[in-house]
Amino acid sequence: MTDVHDKKTRSFNMSRIKGKNTKPEMLVRKFLFANGFRYRLNVKTLPGKPDIVLPKYKTVIFVNGCFWHGHKGCKYATIPKTRTEWWLEKIKETQKRDSKAEVELNAMGWRVINIWTCELKTGRENRLNRLIKELKIVENYL
Repeated sequence: MTDVHDKKTRSFNMSRIKGKNTKPEMLVRKFLFANGFRYRLNVKTLPGKPDIVLPKYKTVIFVNGCFWHGHKGCKYATIPKTRTEWWLEKIKETQKRDSKAEVELNAMGWRVINIWTCELKTGRENRLNRLIKELKIVENYL
């Protein structure tokens, strides 16, 4: 199947998709800040430019979009019916980059936490409270 939009329209639509300061990221950041956690954003010197970096806890957080990062078994990660092969390849490459960044961060001694946007849509409070518990466990080992 071909794309339903012409190249110019598709390019415009894709350019509107944000990579930083997304609603899910802002939600996690506000929650962390309200609970006394201080962090840095998108640290370019770390592999994968993590969304949130908590240096005190030697922990990074990636807030991943289910579609863009190919969240397995998630209803929000469906592949479009047009240009299917292209999308599959794009998502596969994103997953490879995610994996590589996680391995490199672990090798550097960083703990990696992935939060999926679907976790923030359903069960938000549980996921955010679990995040706090994960960080408190790290704090006890420091």
